[in-house]
Amino acid sequence: MTTLAVALVVGAVLFGIGLYGALSQTNLVMIMMGVELMLGAAMVNLVAFWRFLHPEVYAGQMFVLIVMTVMALEMAVGFGVATGRFRARGSVEMEEAQELKG
Repeated sequence: MTTLAVALVVGAVLFGIGLYGALSQTNLVMIMMGVELMLGAAMVNLVAFWRFLHPEVYAGQMFVLIVMTVMALEMAVGFGVATGRFRARGSVEMEEAQELKG
């Protein structure tokens, strides 16, 4: 198998694990971890395709660094929300989130 195929298989497996984790868990922290794993898999695929199509240009890697920064900020905000929810309700289980109204 080529390196592109290996990277795509790794990305697909990571995305599948993240999707399973995000959909099967009821804990807010575990759901966020699944979403982060899916975003990481998307970045693996982005870099794999970018290196396959344009091996001399490093713009794909720069884009991934920006996305990783946004992911870190997202996790900080998400953990802040989870901490606030735990302090207010005593739990971060999403099944108990009945007070959300839209």
